[in-house]
Formats: sequence, structure tokens, C-alpha cells
Amino acid sequence: MTKPLVSIDVGGTLGHAEGPSLAEILGRQSPLGAAEARRIMRQMLHTQPSLSPAIVADLCAALRIPESAFPPAIQAQPLKLVPGAVTALRAMSQHATVVTLSNVTCAEADTDRLRQLLGPWVTDHFPSCRIGHAKPDPDAFRFVASACHASIEDMIHIGDDWACDVIGARAAGVTAIWLSRRRPAPDPNCSTTTACSWPAISPKPASTSPT
Repeated sequence: MTKPLVSIDVGGTLGHAEGPSLAEILGRQSPLGAAEARRIMRQMLHTQPSLSPAIVADLCAALRIPESAFPPAIQAQPLKLVPGAVTALRAMSQHATVVTLSNVTCAEADTDRLRQLLGPWVTDHFPSCRIGHAKPDPDAFRFVASACHASIEDMIHIGDDWACDVIGARAAGVTAIWLSRRRPAPDPNCSTTTACSWPAISPKPASTSPT
């Protein structure tokens, strides 16, 4: 029997950064609504393998902020894992191939640190800046499935962001598990498995039931 592939979001799901992200800093300064600013940054920031002056200029123009608002120095913020994450990863890795799939800028992606925190249970990491696709783009999920030599039908994605992690995964044909942290589902008619916290997620994701 083929082991399922489980992709997991990082920020907000496996842990929380100790400081604001570049996207958060820029989003706070944009006069656009939060949703529109996030959409622009997913397309123009998170998918870039490098940040040239031209990319920064185009992004700031799209966000309607001055180029001076773009931080001159950017570095990855330390990630603090949420309670229960390591236990869940250890258990899931016994039954599935586990990887991460996250929207993150090239200036903040720190896969070496993730390997230290999450190895040996997580076998690979797929930041958006590496794969050129950002969730909820279905191609982000398809890229991971292809890279891991898995079929979409055997893939499960876990995340805390409804639009990126649930809607995006389902659009790609991937089974989604929403880490709700007791928030109500934005769409109660969407038949997606929900877990309120990491301990509620089954060690065997393929058989997880709603909680």
C-alpha cells in the first residue's frame, strides 16, 4: 500500500515566528484592504527566488506604498513550535511521507533551521520562493505531489489558513485538514475535516475524522 503524502503549513500551523514577517510589515503600511494586500504579495513577493530592486519597486507600487517602506534588512525570524506539533509529526511520519508547504519570502525561508527543528520526521521542505507557486494556487500542491512522486489522490494538506490551506488544497484535488484552533469554519457547507489543535489530529491522517 502506498504511503500517503502529508504536506503541512509552517507559520501559524507548526509554529509562530517570534517577530513580524515581511508581508505583515508591508501589509500594515498598504492602504489596500488586508485581503487584497495579501493576494498581491502572494503573487509578487512569495514566489520570487530573489528580491531585486525592480521587484521591490513593482511590489511597492502595487501595494501603493513608497519604496522607502520596504525594510532595508530582512532576516528569518525564529520559529517557536506549537505544543503537540513534534508529537504529531513523529506519529504521522510512521504512516506517511511528511513535508512542509509554506508561503514565505526568499529572505525569510530558513530550511536549514526547519530541518533542525523537524527532522527526522519531515523529509523535505517546499517554501513558495523555491517552487515558484504560493498557496492557494493549486499548482503549489501539484508541484509538491510531483516532486514527492505521489498522486494528488494520496495527498493530504494540513494548515490553519482557510483560503490558502483549505480552498487551495481542494482546488488541486488534495484532501484538506483545517487546524481551526476553535474558530468557526468560514464556509460551514464545506465538508472539510477540522481539528481544533495538534493533539486532535490522528497519527494516521488518511483516517482522520472530524472533531
